[in-house]
Amino acid sequence: MSRPARGRAARAVAWVALGLGALAGCSASTARAAGGDRPVAAAPAAAAPVASVSGDRQIIHALSRLTYGARPGDVERVRAMGLSAWIDRQLRPRTIDDSATERTLAELTTLRMPISEALREFPRPDPKLRAQIANGEMSRQEMMERYPMERRPVRIADELRAAKVVRAVTSERQLEEVMVDFWFNHFNVFAGKGDVRWYVSAYEREAIRPYAMGRFPDLVRATAHHPAMLFYLDNWLSAKPDFRVPVGPNRGRRAGLNENYARELMELHTLGVDGGYTQKDVTEVARAFTGWTIDRPQTDALFIFRPIMHDTGEKIVLGHRIAAGGGRDDGERVIELLTQHPATARFVATKLVRRFVSDTPPPALVARVAGSYLSTGGEIPAMLRTIFESPEFYREDAYRAKIKKPFEFVASAVRALGGSTDAQGGMALARASAEIGEPLYQAQPPTGFADRGEVWVNAGALLARMNFALSLASGRYPHVSVELPALVAGADPGSPAAVLDRLLVAIVADQAGPETRAVLTAQLKAPQITRLSPDDRGPANTDVAKLAALVIGSPEFQRR
Repeated sequence: MSRPARGRAARAVAWVALGLGALAGCSASTARAAGGDRPVAAAPAAAAPVASVSGDRQIIHALSRLTYGARPGDVERVRAMGLSAWIDRQLRPRTIDDSATERTLAELTTLRMPISEALREFPRPDPKLRAQIANGEMSRQEMMERYPMERRPVRIADELRAAKVVRAVTSERQLEEVMVDFWFNHFNVFAGKGDVRWYVSAYEREAIRPYAMGRFPDLVRATAHHPAMLFYLDNWLSAKPDFRVPVGPNRGRRAGLNENYARELMELHTLGVDGGYTQKDVTEVARAFTGWTIDRPQTDALFIFRPIMHDTGEKIVLGHRIAAGGGRDDGERVIELLTQHPATARFVATKLVRRFVSDTPPPALVARVAGSYLSTGGEIPAMLRTIFESPEFYREDAYRAKIKKPFEFVASAVRALGGSTDAQGGMALARASAEIGEPLYQAQPPTGFADRGEVWVNAGALLARMNFALSLASGRYPHVSVELPALVAGADPGSPAAVLDRLLVAIVADQAGPETRAVLTAQLKAPQITRLSPDDRGPANTDVAKLAALVIGSPEFQRR
């Protein structure tokens, strides 16, 4: 290995070691409270007061939690408006003009397609094509001409990924975008499962986005009715035990009860794993949802209730009797029971507090947020306001205590560098998120992507983040622009220390700790930063991109 290569490797190892060491404190506190996503226990006796952040640090903290990261000048803008007024505005996203972002998304035509149109425009490949390729009757080039990439259903998820990145980077409705991501993970579907690849964009557009800042029961109801969820968790196949398919190629085939959706509805969507239900409840809920299926799944894909598939008998769910003969209303009644249950209030409150405050949610705050749920019928802005106005939200031990998921890291890095992107750049950044560890809309389990730090902290992941940071700062992502000159305007390029000072202010709000500063300062004489050989005697010509990448790779930037 050459000397420069050894130097780069040593710096990378040192930087990853610093990152792992500094993040370990965050990660150690992220062990699941009582395991998994279970609601936390009742609040313990009052402890000694904990210091709170104040002044601009409150603004920095709020920006890091309610948005995909601060842009240059955001702290000043929030200060001028007032933090409370800014939060109130984010809680009412319809009052915020976001037309510029929508114009950027206009070229992504699949975002607006009904499922029926998506199924028509992106047809399934003719099975004969594969056979012809296998036996040599057709070349792959001929197959590409017959079935080009732009006509394949993968385009639907690709455009949805691009839109997610564009919105995270450019939208003024930042809290709404954070909540769309949060709720999609809560009600996750896997875009790679069968017909979901045609349904996924409509699912976010119809079942998640309209209710992300609305009422939680409406979210449950919308997802329960959507073809994407019905297909993903197999409820579209669920029928009474003695049902036989009456028509079509499967005529006479016996169908039966499928409990997948019923189990996840209670365990992951509402009550939580410790929500007090039994296996008998799972079976009863599954019976209530028999007949909730998809009409013409490969041409129209609409929700339909088929009475001939429904189990018409009496059901007992969580001790509540659902009378026989209720039909479709059996499922509606179950949703009502579950979304009004105190265990659902605690479970949802726990997840929200984990997202916005700490991987170990403070029990007293969880209890208050659950109270807001019950008193408002699950109003999401009311629960969020309880969090954002709480002393726990601004405690010193909550400041930069959360670790960014890969997607959050990618979006926040672009925003920190004053960056912008169009739809094509959004696709490139979505691929970067996947390379770092979070392939958007590709979480296979119904739990979605984790919101706990230990999942994302390892040496390989941190090195991948550093490589992304260098590529971003160096302008290697097509259709993604960053504004490095503006970040270091006025700093002498011959003084790496002066450039570093500007970058620390711009990227981490001058909040770097002494260990990070020491590691960064040690790099200021490196030839890769100064652009000087050992024999040069002139002033440095600081490589701003490399220095910015090191700041983005710092432990402070990995946290929110």
